[in-house]
Formats: sequence, structure tokens, C-alpha cells
Amino acid sequence: MSNPVTIPISERDSTIRNRAQHNQQKHPDSCNEKGLRSRNHKPEVSAGLLGESSVVILLLGFMCLVWILVLISVQQLISSSSTGHFNALRARKHLERITSVGPRTIGSPENEITTVNYLLDQIEQIRSESETGPHSITVDVQRPTGSFSINSFISYYDRVTNIAVKLEPKTSAQHFMLANCHFDSVANSPGASDDAVSCSVMLEVLHSLANLSTPLKHGVIFLFNGAEENNLQASHGFITQHPWAQQVRAFVNLEAAGVGGKELVFQTGPENPWLVQAYARAAVHPFASVVGQEIFQSRLIPSHTDFRIYRDFGNIPGIDLAFIENGFIYHTKYDTPERIPTDSIQRAGDNILSVLKHLVMSDELADSSQYRHGNMVFFDLLGVTVVAYTARVGTIINYTVAVATVIYLCKKCMLTSNVGVQYKHDLRCAVCVVIFSWLSTLLMVQFVARIVTLMGRSMFWYTHFYAAVCLYGSAAAGTIVLIHTLAKDMFYRNVSRVYLAELFFDVSLLLWCFLLLILTLYGFCSAYVPMMMVVFPLISKLLLRKQFRARGASLQYAVLYLTGLAVPYVHIMFLIWVVFEVFTPIQGRSGNKIPPDVILAFIVTLATVILSTYFMHFIYLSRSIKQILAGLGSVFTLMFVLVCCGLFFPYSADPSSPRPKRIFVQHTTRWFHALNGSLQSSDSGLCISSLDYTDMQHITPHIPQINDSIRRHCQDHIPYFGSSRKSWYLPAPEVSPEAPLEFRLLSRQETEWGTVKMTFEVKGPSLMSLYMRPQAGASLSGWSFGDRTPQFNLSEGYFISYSHGLDAPAWSFWFEIQPPKSSDASPDEGLISLAISAHYFSGLDRHSEQLESLLKRFPAWVFPSSWISTYHMYRY
Repeated sequence: MSNPVTIPISERDSTIRNRAQHNQQKHPDSCNEKGLRSRNHKPEVSAGLLGESSVVILLLGFMCLVWILVLISVQQLISSSSTGHFNALRARKHLERITSVGPRTIGSPENEITTVNYLLDQIEQIRSESETGPHSITVDVQRPTGSFSINSFISYYDRVTNIAVKLEPKTSAQHFMLANCHFDSVANSPGASDDAVSCSVMLEVLHSLANLSTPLKHGVIFLFNGAEENNLQASHGFITQHPWAQQVRAFVNLEAAGVGGKELVFQTGPENPWLVQAYARAAVHPFASVVGQEIFQSRLIPSHTDFRIYRDFGNIPGIDLAFIENGFIYHTKYDTPERIPTDSIQRAGDNILSVLKHLVMSDELADSSQYRHGNMVFFDLLGVTVVAYTARVGTIINYTVAVATVIYLCKKCMLTSNVGVQYKHDLRCAVCVVIFSWLSTLLMVQFVARIVTLMGRSMFWYTHFYAAVCLYGSAAAGTIVLIHTLAKDMFYRNVSRVYLAELFFDVSLLLWCFLLLILTLYGFCSAYVPMMMVVFPLISKLLLRKQFRARGASLQYAVLYLTGLAVPYVHIMFLIWVVFEVFTPIQGRSGNKIPPDVILAFIVTLATVILSTYFMHFIYLSRSIKQILAGLGSVFTLMFVLVCCGLFFPYSADPSSPRPKRIFVQHTTRWFHALNGSLQSSDSGLCISSLDYTDMQHITPHIPQINDSIRRHCQDHIPYFGSSRKSWYLPAPEVSPEAPLEFRLLSRQETEWGTVKMTFEVKGPSLMSLYMRPQAGASLSGWSFGDRTPQFNLSEGYFISYSHGLDAPAWSFWFEIQPPKSSDASPDEGLISLAISAHYFSGLDRHSEQLESLLKRFPAWVFPSSWISTYHMYRY
């Protein structure tokens, strides 16, 4: 009888592992099935899991690396690929000369004479210098008059200024590109970025193109327009009235929503994919995103550019570029030339010059209708190159990726015996857990934002942005981790952690795939973002599947897994940076309707949810989450206490990085006239309006007279369309402009069809507002504006914005009123109420002693935009 052979335990385990690995290599599907079957096996805590410290180091290291890459990209303005054909130093001299005259409001001598003369002088120098070359330059100063409807009101302009410069081969050209900028600015701002720097860039681009030794194939029209800030009027005058406009085939518009940095291509088209392709091929320093285009065109950003005018009234396609960084000082006194780096001017000039050269030498410009159809998916990769392809190709790619994802998931759902059934059940439950965690996170963070707002700490992040990331980000991340920890410890107590990790990876893949299908179905070009968030993780997971099945979450696996997420996460982080860069400053000028902390908290929550989708994988692969929860909870508690204690003041007057509070201040006098024309009543005072949510909360301690006891409704006291709904009204002496408003009724006659036609004449400053409201029972049947058919009714009234350049004649207009049909209408009420307000933004009339005295009392961190206004209300 032989003795039994004794095999050591370690050798036996080694034999079993070797057999398992052999079976896995021979039958991978079988091993996959076994992996799914392991859900009901209670996991060994130390088997195939990562230490908590390893998880923290890996995720923080990964996010820091991604963020550093994004920061390097956005801060690197130019590279060695700069062409050298654009002279930024010469452009900077133009910028300094244009802004040296101060604010350039429409109708002011600074805008209509000084700036116009400087631009004409520089253009003449360029023409003389290039006279012997192969190109000719023609200059035309246009002063159009017209009206159009925009944003539910009528915009009327009279003799605004355009400087149009035609550059073409001496043999002439039939097709032209249009390059557009504006040289006017808002009141009280030198307007260096908006838009003097663009005018400087265009002058230097004109100089470079005019001095080329090789003639251009097509021509370029450079339009320096002098009335953009007041409802895009000058561009409308050019595209609808100038004879050169008929030859324009496409345009490039240079704008600003910030000061300095990179200029972002945030709008193209409509359609005409060849324009995006031209930018992708020619731009030396690309910076573009179709996501920005779809956000802007969704009207989430409360502004428009001349792009809208050329698109809607000219029916021509174009490219819209704008500086977006440091929007905190956009439209303020801080928008000065020294805040715009020379490298920003260089990169803008390189891009505009190279793109224009490419377009005017292309065949597409001659007959763009052949290339008109379809939209483009486009985005840059860290400013190195632009990826661009047609929306039709994008749709094919998106559906292909979605089908591959469905096959991947269906393969697991169709496994033998009960494994596939169990997997489908687990997948549904996991989706519910994830969605529940997201909803809980949103509610939690919004609850915190509401508490912060109720405690009077709103906008604490305006100067200290990272405080908001720490407060709202820790609350969002902590809630997500807590929900999954509770699910892991309570609902999935006896389930393999490795199985759960793969399950929740599949959930992330499924939800991104669902978003991909929805965006593709509705034709959004930004569907490329969820496409990237599906294809890269899926490929990475498939490549790591065998290693994960064999070893679980080894350190090598974790590093390779995060490496597979690098490309989509870098791009996602870049998009998040753009969103915060644009939307955070906007909260300082978006009015007081919605608490800004609610908006910012929502954006932070959305960013956290997006970034956490594939990180849920590590929650289930970590041996413990307690220290992570404790850390997030500690950060949240500390930041919440600091915010509630008022440590973070929203505004700053720091010269290196100002964060001013914006307000409007008007010294206004109002006169109310009776039906017979006599003066019924009058009042005068200082109207103060806050452009952000904090109102006068932080100003009252410095100026006690401005408090809620003098708060009024803006429509009662501020005759300025577009300002906030609330105002603070301080009585003050009557204003006496040297050039007072002159208003009179020229004629009143009854027409043969029973209406009453009234003709008026008004003469006043360069900016006026007209508000007309029919009395009860009466209606407006015709007027002299637009196509003469009234279309808009604002709170039962009609609004017309009027502006004019120099030497404009008196403004004449008429209304045709249908009298009330009811005999019960009171004859004492008349037919209409007509209000006309005059705004003095330039000259000596923009000041008053009381206004200047009040302005001096505001703290340094306040930027008051001030002017004088008068208001006359008549009844007829």
C-alpha cells in the first residue's frame, strides 16, 4: 500500500491559479460568465482591491495633471509657429491711440470725429505705401439711416458712421470677404478689448495684405463700424444699404466678451461647413468649439454680436471670434490697453491674417452656394490643431459608437443560464442608484446655495472662485460618494466588489451612450463630447479586461485605466474651464432675477457629476471610503463656516485683478403732461440700479442713504430699456442740459378709414428711447418704423430705441391709432401715452454737481456707469 502524496497548500493554490489562467485564455467567454456569477460571493476585503490612500493619490494626481495641461494650453497664447507677417507692436500703437480719447459713444466727437479721422489717416498711409503693389484700396465713409426689429423692440438709427475699405487686385474682383469690427464703446469705458483691439488688428491685417507681392484671387472689405454697442446698428446700415454689400460672400467678425487671452471661435455658419474647414486648415493658433456655438445660440448668454445682423439681414455665412478671458472688467473703466498682452494681439492677428488669406485665395468663396449644405463638428485639441468633420460624418460615427456599446452590453445580458438575467436586473438597479445619487447631489448643493443666499453671502465666489469649487464641489462629490458607499454597504453587502466596479462602469457607459443618442437624434453637433466619453473608456476597458479579471484592481490596472480616460477628460476639463470663464463674470451683470449662487452651484454640480461618472469605478474597488468622506466633509464644513462668517467679500479693487460691482447711476428729471399739454407734475432724483443680485447690500454701510427704504420699481423711475427691475431713488435738484430735448406734435389728422394719424418731431442727444402705449380700447394700426406694421408689444406698449451720429436732422415719426369702438371710453384718457427719454452719455451734459458728489462716495470696488437723462410723458 503506497503512502498518499502530500501537496503543500501554497503549491496547491498555485496549481489552481495556473489552471484558472489556462481556462481563461482558452475560454474567455466562460471566464467572463464566471466573473458575473461571482456577484453572490462575499468578497474578501483584501482581494483585488485598492487601498484608500492609493485611490486618493491616483485620482487627485490624475485630476491635477489634467488641470495643468488645460492651464498650460489656455495660457500659452502663441507658439513657435507664428508666421511673423503680422506686427503686433504696430497694432498695439493703434490700440493705444484709439483708446487715448476715452469712451467713444455713438454721436460723440470722440467717436464720430477723432477716431474716424485717425482710422482714415492710417488707411491712407497704408494705401500710399502699397500704391505700387498689385492691389488697390478704396475707402468709403457711409452714414446710413434705417430701422429694424431686434429683441422684441425697434432699433432706429440716423447717420451712424461706417468706414468701409475695399482691398482688391488692380484687375478688380467680384467676390469679397468681409472683416468686421466696431470702434465705438459703451459709456464710461475706454473699450480696449471691446473693440478697439480688433480695429487695431484689422488695420495691421489690411497693411499686411495690401503689401503682398502676389495679388489676391478675391477681395476683402474691412468694415470699421461706429455703432455696435447700441443694438448693432451700423452693421445693419452697411449690409442692407451699402452697394458693396452685394459682393460679400462670407464674413469674419471680431468681438470681445472679455479682456485679453485667446480669441475663441464660438459661432460659425449658418451651415457652410467650408468656413470651418478653412479655419481648421489656416489658423496658426486654433481655439474653437462647436459646444460654445450651441451654448451661445441657445441664448443662455445674454448678448448678441454683429454676426446676428449679417446672418439674419445679409443671409451670408461667417465666423464669430471673441476674447473671453477676464470678463469681470469687460465694459468697465478697467478695459484698458495695458491689460491686453501683446501676445494676445499677435495670436489674433496671425489667425485673422492666415484665415483671410486662405479664404480669398479659395475657390469656395466664388460660389459658396455649392458648399452651403450641412453643419460642422469642430473643436481644437489644446490649441494644437482643430478636428473638424461634417455633421453627417459625425452622425455616422456617433451611431457606430452607440451600436458598439449596445453590442458590448448585450453580450453580457445574453450569457447562459441565469447570469444574463441577473446582470440585466443588476444593471437596472445600478442605473437607479446612479440617477438617485445625481438627484440627491443636485438637491443637496442647491439647498446649500439657497442657505448661502438667504444668509446674505451671495456671490462670495466672485473674487474667490476656488472657494465656490471647494464649497459646492465638496458638497457634490461628498453626496455622490456617500450614496454609493451606503449602496455598497447596505444594498450590495454580499456582492463582489470587482463585479460591482465593472457593473457601475457599464452604467456610466450606458448613460453616456444614452446622452449620445439623444443629442445625435436632435442634431446637436456637440454630441461629439459624449461620443468621446464612450469610445475611449470602452476601448480602454476592453484592452484591460483580461488583466482585470485575473488580478482585480492592481495599481498597474488603475494607472492604465486612468490613462485611457485622459483624452476625453482633458477635453471635458477644457470645456468646463470655458464655461466657468464665461458664466462666472456674467453673474456680475445679469440682473437680480435668479440668485447667482443657484446658477453657479448647478454648474459646479454638473461638472462634478460629469467628472465622477467613470470614477465611480474606484468607489467599489477601494477597500474603504471613510477617509475620503471625512476629508470631503471637513472641506465642506470649513468652507461653509468661512462663507457664513463673511470671510470672502465678493468684490475687489485690486489693480492687478479688479472684480468691480457694476451699477447704473442716472441723474434724471421727469415731466408728466396732461392731455391739453400742460405740465401736470414733475420730479427729479438720482436713480441707482444694481446689475447683480446683491443690490445695495454692500453699498449701504458706505452710503447709508442708499437703503431699502428708497427702493422703487425700475419701470417707475428709470426710463432706460434693458436695466434691472429695481432701483434706489434719491431726490435731487432738476437737471438742466445745455441741449435740452425738443419734442412737438407736428400734425394730427383723421384718415378716411377712421384712424387717427399723429406725426411728431423730436431733437435731442445721440441716444433716446421712445415708449408708446395705446389707452384702453385703442390700438396701434400703423407707424413709420420698419415695414410700418407694428409687431411687438412689450407690457402692452411699444419700445423704440433711437440713436444718431453727428449733424443728424430732427427725428420725425408717425403713429396711426385705431380709436376705441366702445362708447364707454373716457375722452379724458386720450388715445395714447407717449414717453420720450433722452440720455446724455457724452459732453458736458453728462455731468451734474449732485451726480459727481454721489459718485465720489462709492467705495473703490464699485464701478458706477453714470449719465444724465430726462423723461417726458405726454398723452394725446
